[in-house]
Amino acid sequence: MRDQRLDKLADVLVRYSTKVKKGDLVSIGADPVAMPMIEAVFEAVLKAGGHPFWSMRSSTLNDTFLEHASDEQLDFLNPVEMFAVDTIDVSIGLWADVNTKSLSRVDPKKVARQRLAHAPRMTRTLNRAAKGEMRWCGTMYPTISSAQDAEMSLAQYEKFVFEAGLLHLPDPVAAWEQIHARQQLVCDFLQTKDELHFKAPPREGRNGHDGTDLRVNIDQQKSIWVNCSGGENFPDGEVFCGPQGADGHVNYTFPAVYNGREVEGVRLEFKDNRVVNASATKNEEFLFAMLDQDAGARTMGEIAIGTNYSIKEFSKNTLFDEKIGGTFHAACGMGYPESGSFNESALHWDMVCDLRPTKDAPGGTIAADGEVFHKDGHFLNDAWPGNG
Repeated sequence: MRDQRLDKLADVLVRYSTKVKKGDLVSIGADPVAMPMIEAVFEAVLKAGGHPFWSMRSSTLNDTFLEHASDEQLDFLNPVEMFAVDTIDVSIGLWADVNTKSLSRVDPKKVARQRLAHAPRMTRTLNRAAKGEMRWCGTMYPTISSAQDAEMSLAQYEKFVFEAGLLHLPDPVAAWEQIHARQQLVCDFLQTKDELHFKAPPREGRNGHDGTDLRVNIDQQKSIWVNCSGGENFPDGEVFCGPQGADGHVNYTFPAVYNGREVEGVRLEFKDNRVVNASATKNEEFLFAMLDQDAGARTMGEIAIGTNYSIKEFSKNTLFDEKIGGTFHAACGMGYPESGSFNESALHWDMVCDLRPTKDAPGGTIAADGEVFHKDGHFLNDAWPGNG
């Protein structure tokens, strides 16, 4: 018998996140390990009147590809994949990690080259989504590999994943609709502002001891605040925009995880919206390889505030970690056109900074045009997320 939580998740993905309707061509992209979830989503799409098909992915085949592919093969973009991007109405991605460390010993230049080849497909996906021509959503299927990264048993990790999506509540859709309303209040407030100032004190053991002092230009005429409440990521819980400029430095609290590699103690210094200095205490070479892969990789493509207070701990999975209530994150690389950023890159790397106090250090603040509205990991307005 299938885990009923998967059916509940499938219902939210189809009925709420992507709003599948009669006649929609729906791609379900997933590794075979996620078959119980594939079946649940397939069934939910059929009930909604859509036309589902399974777009099979394989982490094992990708490992083989990166080991044996020539430069010509790394640079190849399959036209069938481009045809699918241009044709489907809905894309539902089920991320199921079989081995989160499979790329740890792969030359990062090969990974960057492969991603660069696929950049046109991602750009086309984002442009179609921005125009409303295609809906998409990605979610996590709990696996033993991901549970190990989070230092949990599989049962504990499943509970973590499903409760982060509020699937333990009687009506998750209603809960997410309420979250959307609260987050919209934040977006409406920030849409009238022109600058964000993030400040956090030094924390012992981090790379550098100067904390975080970062100013981000969010020109209200150019940057557009986006309310993320389960439409494209699930679980969700953030508000973000495309920055027009960034100056200052940030010491990231958590390891920056990308393609299964953990880069610890990351410190980035920005000037005119670009990383001009970078360092890390572990895997610094990988950090540089990713930042130098193309012309747009060092540009800040996104600035965001995490608003999901059901996620309280770091799990080494960006889908969850960037949503932690009381944090902010900035992404190097590709920006989302609907947010006012048109930066193009094969990279989109979200790095998370905690603003919550610890027993050893006070918390941080976020100010908009000089007004502090977020302190010690919480919004100061009681009507906003995390307050009641």
